[in-house]
Amino acid sequence: QVHLVESGGGLVQPGGSLRLSCAASGVTAETYTRGWFRQAPGKEPEAVACISKRANDVYYVRSVKGRFTISRDVATNTIALQMDRLTPEDTGVYYCVADAFSPEAMCIGETADYWGQGTQVTVSS
Repeated sequence: QVHLVESGGGLVQPGGSLRLSCAASGVTAETYTRGWFRQAPGKEPEAVACISKRANDVYYVRSVKGRFTISRDVATNTIALQMDRLTPEDTGVYYCVADAFSPEAMCIGETADYWGQGTQVTVSS
């Protein structure tokens, strides 16, 4: 079992920045690919960014490439998502996820075995 806990959501104006963090615990948490998915109101969850267990392989969906940065602290088994130049279309609940797939497979497949409880991100003026 892998337990994921997100933090750092909130309300921000368009063009602003937010940083999300996710702590993981569990016997094999450090061996999993990790990532961020989000769900906008009335829509299905979608992948945002994924990172390999050694942080040497990352994948971003097109809509956030160049604006968001995913990182991973291997020593503390924590990942972060730095979100810059936010737009109202980035609004949603952001979930930390984990799975055994590669980052590209997890993000393209938009599937993961483990999910956190989610943190709300609202971009509005």
